[in-house]
Amino acid sequence: MKAVITVLGKDRTGIIASVSTLLYEEDVNILDISQTIMGGMFTMIMLVELSDQGAQFAKVRERLMALAETMRMEIRMQHSDIFDAMHRV
Repeated sequence: MKAVITVLGKDRTGIIASVSTLLYEEDVNILDISQTIMGGMFTMIMLVELSDQGAQFAKVRERLMALAETMRMEIRMQHSDIFDAMHRV
C-alpha cells in the first residue's frame, strides 16, 4: 500500500533525518521524495510504501503526528488512493 506524507514547518536541521528514521524504524520504504525551502519554510512530500495496510498505516500515522508535535511542524499522511482518484476525474 502506498501513502503520501507531507511535512511543513520552519526550516531547521534534522527534519529529513527525523522523519526518515521514523519510517525506517517502521519498515516503510521511501519511493520518492521532494523537498525545498521557501522563505524559511521547509516543505517535503514523500511517496512511501507500507507492507501492512491497516495496522501499520495507523501506527505510522500516529507516530508521525507525535513527531510533528515535538518538532512543531505539520506532518500529514494520506492513502495515495485519494490522489489517484482526484486525477481520474
